[in-house]
Amino acid sequence: MNLEYKHLLPADFDAASRVWIYQSNRIFSMMEALEVEKVLTAFTDQWQAHGAPVKGFATLFFGQFIVLMADETQTGVSGCSTDSSVRMIKAIEEGFGVTLFDRQLLAFVVKEKIQLIPMAQLAPAVQGGFVSGDTLYFNNTVATKAELENNWIIPVKDSWLKTKLALQSA
Repeated sequence: MNLEYKHLLPADFDAASRVWIYQSNRIFSMMEALEVEKVLTAFTDQWQAHGAPVKGFATLFFGQFIVLMADETQTGVSGCSTDSSVRMIKAIEEGFGVTLFDRQLLAFVVKEKIQLIPMAQLAPAVQGGFVSGDTLYFNNTVATKAELENNWIIPVKDSWLKTKLALQSA
């Protein structure tokens, strides 16, 4: 599985640009992905904070992760502009019948595929050898462009999950 994505991020956004990641509970079909991309582009084209345009970027990575980014070097993102982005994400949820706010659903790369595991099933997955410390994990808690570039897809042993599990490296 090709996990290269950094070259798709906007080079002209500051490293401290704010990032929000919304993970879908399933992969979007190709037709759905094209529609989602249209919604994301339409949103970022008109995104504003107190009447000023927000320098925004949004895309769908790996058919399953919506990444929204705001470069606040020109216009800061306010509560109202954040609310508008959440409304847009909720509209995608409703329109496509997906869940994008379930933080208990964790994503890993297992056998060259993105596998979703509910938090409650993580310990059994580790005990069964399905997930190890070296398994790649999508750390959707990243908050900046720099973190997205360097700490989004990382081994479980380098993530916040290491404190939750007794891990053994593969």
